[in-house]
Amino acid sequence: MKRALITGITGQDGSYLAELLLEKGYEVYGIMRRKSVVDYGNVEHIKDKIHFIYADMTDLVSLISAMRISQADEVYNLAAQSFVATSWEQPLATADIDALGVTNMLEAIRTVKPEAHFYQASTSEMFGLVQEMPQKETTPFYPRSPYGVAKLYGHWITKNYRESYGLFACSGILFNHESERRGLEFVTRKITNAVARIKQGVQDCVELGNLDSKRDWGHSKDYVRAMWLMLQQDEPDDYVIATNETRTVREFVETAFRHAGIEIAWSGSGVDEMGCDRETGKVIVKVNREFFRPAEVDVLLGDPSKAETKLGWVREISFSELVERMVKNDMALVAKEIKAAAL
Repeated sequence: MKRALITGITGQDGSYLAELLLEKGYEVYGIMRRKSVVDYGNVEHIKDKIHFIYADMTDLVSLISAMRISQADEVYNLAAQSFVATSWEQPLATADIDALGVTNMLEAIRTVKPEAHFYQASTSEMFGLVQEMPQKETTPFYPRSPYGVAKLYGHWITKNYRESYGLFACSGILFNHESERRGLEFVTRKITNAVARIKQGVQDCVELGNLDSKRDWGHSKDYVRAMWLMLQQDEPDDYVIATNETRTVREFVETAFRHAGIEIAWSGSGVDEMGCDRETGKVIVKVNREFFRPAEVDVLLGDPSKAETKLGWVREISFSELVERMVKNDMALVAKEIKAAAL
């Protein structure tokens, strides 16, 4: 039985990866930070099947201990301060976790079990001000946020440990991937949650930032499968995981409302932009400049051909299905919330 250690196991990707590995017969260990109240997050439903270890990405000693306890054959580093907006408010904390934390994990592996296979969660935000369309493994990086900069350090230190120490260390350059388990602070979940609340009459409208930003969106469940495939190869390498399709935030909004049975009519531009319910004329979407980034990433579009060819990876969940899943899930959650409030 293989052993896997997952950092960030309570998050979106960590939970889907844990489910995948458990299905494949792995013994799964997950790192958690100690809190006054224990929170299993997205793995609450499978917590009894996971061995939890208290550790922190900023504490090398605790990561060495986690490696000694788990004796992991595969290590998936998904822990991060992963919200781009927060990285401007907490740039040093973001660097400690997303950059130096990767070095700590690599050092723990090198110290305890250098033959273990390591996966680093890199990000399309490293491309930032894109230098090439679409972006692939050889595209130059140009990060446009403290988050992107910190993740770029993590990406390069992984490559450095692979080349310097012979570690089986891979980076997956994952483009935007969402799911029903996405946190409410992310724009996609903010949209679907608002759609559900507006549809059920408990919210009037949603305020968003740049509606013209373009992203390459896939589902987390497909993307964690790519992570696993990377660590099953004979040689370590880096791979772009994406859909090779790009859509604007505006398109995401329209698709989400459409799945809730609401068609939007747009009017205005810039700070005055708004979207109205075609049937009622009621404003349900507004643009708020406060939600614009200090340095915008206008478009991201990934070329997954290397992963498709070498890993045999194929995206299975379409953009429309992704949005539909998120809307249906939030509709159910809001209905439950309304019912509980009425009791």
